[in-house]
This record gives sequence, structure tokens and C-alpha cells, in this order.
Amino acid sequence: YCMKLLIRQTMIISPTSPFNGQIKDILISNGLIETIADRITENADQVIEEKGLCLSIGWMDIFTDFADPGYESRESMESGAKAAAAGGFTDIMLIPNSNPVVDNKSQVEYLIQKAWNLPVNIHPIGAVTKRTEGKELSEMYDMRLSGALAFSDGTNAIQHSGLLLKALQYVKTIDATVVQVPDDKSIGQNGLMNEGIISTQLGLPGKPIMAEELLVSRDIELTHYAESKLHITGITSPKSLEYINRAKDGNIAVTCSVTPYHIYFCDEDLLGYDTNLKVDPPLRNRNDMMALRQAVNEGKIDCMASHHLPQDWDGKTCEFEYAKAGMIGLETLFAVVNTLGCPIGRFVEMQSVNTRKIFGIPLPVIEEGATAVLTLFIPDGEFIFSEKDIQSKSKNSPFIGKKLKGKVKGIINKNNFHLNY
Repeated sequence: YCMKLLIRQTMIISPTSPFNGQIKDILISNGLIETIADRITENADQVIEEKGLCLSIGWMDIFTDFADPGYESRESMESGAKAAAAGGFTDIMLIPNSNPVVDNKSQVEYLIQKAWNLPVNIHPIGAVTKRTEGKELSEMYDMRLSGALAFSDGTNAIQHSGLLLKALQYVKTIDATVVQVPDDKSIGQNGLMNEGIISTQLGLPGKPIMAEELLVSRDIELTHYAESKLHITGITSPKSLEYINRAKDGNIAVTCSVTPYHIYFCDEDLLGYDTNLKVDPPLRNRNDMMALRQAVNEGKIDCMASHHLPQDWDGKTCEFEYAKAGMIGLETLFAVVNTLGCPIGRFVEMQSVNTRKIFGIPLPVIEEGATAVLTLFIPDGEFIFSEKDIQSKSKNSPFIGKKLKGKVKGIINKNNFHLNY
């Protein structure tokens, strides 16, 4: 619809924009950026003006579960898109772990069709193997033609080296990237949390951090051999990061992401057996957490990944042992990373530039005549995150009741704007 939106005196934070670091008025008309100037006096249907308001190109998340199709009681495309918009995301990559699994072109087409009128852009990730069972490769070429952006078995790490090698060689021909969560399932098979002093104190079976490091080093070797592209998400180990940085120095196309909760919580936080903190890979010890937090703040991590995994009430309201892994994370991602001291320019670069570069998506621009794909946010100001803030169908967040800093004002995308308040 035809709407004129005027954003007054906003600080533009966008490393790729000539306006980076400048305060401007921006007039948006019919979904296009019409004018960028120091002062705009033209009338608009809606005016946004707020102290400390910042604006960047739209953020993108690379690892989200909308539980649709098959688990719509946890989340749906609609509720997930609302949560994404509330979190400041214009673009979302969906993992294939639905029911049925996104392992063929009709599943990819279903998601793209369903995303047509949603406020955010949806990029399906196709499964590498049929039913994400890790046994035989899926029809990746067909899925790519239908719009799959990348390939991954999502929450199921690919265990079989030969199979992953084949997949890496295969995606090269269709210029795609494999996304892997690093977890060697044969080590600490029954582990419920990080293996260490705390797991011993709590009497819970542990999963050693080595299970991750082995898979990271193996996957880098396979990527190097295949001369392909790999993104490792959810890394928790400083040693994994060392391997990845060394691989980058050797021009191997490996990138990595970290979840907000792995830099906010550590295994000590499990002393209360909060099932919302049962995640995969598990929360590591304090030293690992602090090392990763520092790596994020220093720009040694390519991007953050929400690992937004909605679970039903009864999937979390039970004994720790039986609880399902994962938490929702889209709506708190910015505030958590901001609270932990990540410089705002760096955060924007990670979420808006790096995410798109890794997966080969054109970057939106902030200039007159361009389509508006924007995120509005206010880095300052503390607030207590509460359950009523949550747009997601599921409420499995350990951040409820926590004091966080920095709010998302909303997104402007697809000729539409979604404001949080």
C-alpha cells in the first residue's frame, strides 16, 4: 500500500553505506528510500522519532526453526515471522528439521510459497541427507533450483565423513554452502551437559568439549580436500575457533557462528537445573564462555546465530534428563549481544553484511531510490525481558526476568513496516 514513513534524526550504522555514522532524516515511500537528508520537512503518514534511534540494513539470522510443517503447536511460519520481525530480522534461514523434513523441492516450494506475505524474507535450508538421517544424500540440485539457500541436516550433525565429503563436493557445483553443528555423537552419547566439575556436582552425565573439536577439525579437513564451503554454527570451544582461524589463514572457505546463549551462560548456570538451559551443544565452562565472548567482541566470529528452537511447554516442564534441547532466541539476540559489550558497528556488520556474504545474498543498500530493507534499534536503555514481550508461540527462554540492554524498534521490509511499540 502507499505509505510515506519519515524517520527523523536516526544514526545510520552500516559499514557498507557512505552515510555510516551520520545522523539523517530518511523518507520512505512505497517501500523505497525516497530521500536521505539532514532535515526533511515533507509530510508523511507516519513519523518515527526517538532518542538514540539507530538504523542499519536488515539483519539476517542463519539458523532458525519455525517448526512448520508438522510441529505447529511450537511455532508456525506466521508466529515465527512475528518473532523474527520483533527481533529486528528481515531475513531468516530455516533449518530443515520439520515434519516432513525439507529434503525435496516440494518442501522448499511449500516454505517459499507460505513466506510470500510474511513480513520477513524466508530462505529455506535444504537437508543434506534424506530425512536428515545421515544415510543417503538428498536431491540438493533440485532444492537449490527451487530456492534452497544452503544445505544442512540442521540439528543433526552429519556423522559420516565420506557422506559429508560427497555433500561438500556436490554443493560446489551449485555454489552452495554446507552448514554443520559440530557434534561427534559417538563421544559422550548420553551427555546432558558439558563434562566437567559442574556435571560431576550435579550428577548429570557429561559431554566432553572434545566431541565438538574433533568434528570441527575433521570438517575443516574435508572442506579443504573438497575445495568447498562450510559454515560451522554453534561453536562453543576456543580450540574450535583456533582451528577455524587457522583454516581461514590457509584460505579454506570455512566460516563460523556462535549463539548468544553460549556467550551469556555457562555450565554453572545449570545449578538450578533450568531446562531452558538444556541446549545442544551444551553450555561450556566459564573460561570457554569468556573466551568466546571476547572473540565475538573482537570480531573473530563471522556472525551470531539465534539457534531459535521453540519447544512445547511439556518439552521443558519436566526432569532435566527428559527435557528437549533448545531455546527460542530471535527476540533476545540483539539485546543479549549488546548487553555483553559487543560494539554496535561490529554487531551490525556480523548480522547484516557477513551473514549475506557467507551465503551469497545481495546486500541491501541505504541510498535514495533503493528498496528499504532496514532494521531500527536503540542500543541504549535497559529493560527487563518478560514473557509478555514474546511473539513466539513457545516461551522456552532463560532470558525471561533478565535485565538486558538495547531494544529493537522494528523492521522495514517488503513495502511494509513492523514496529514493536
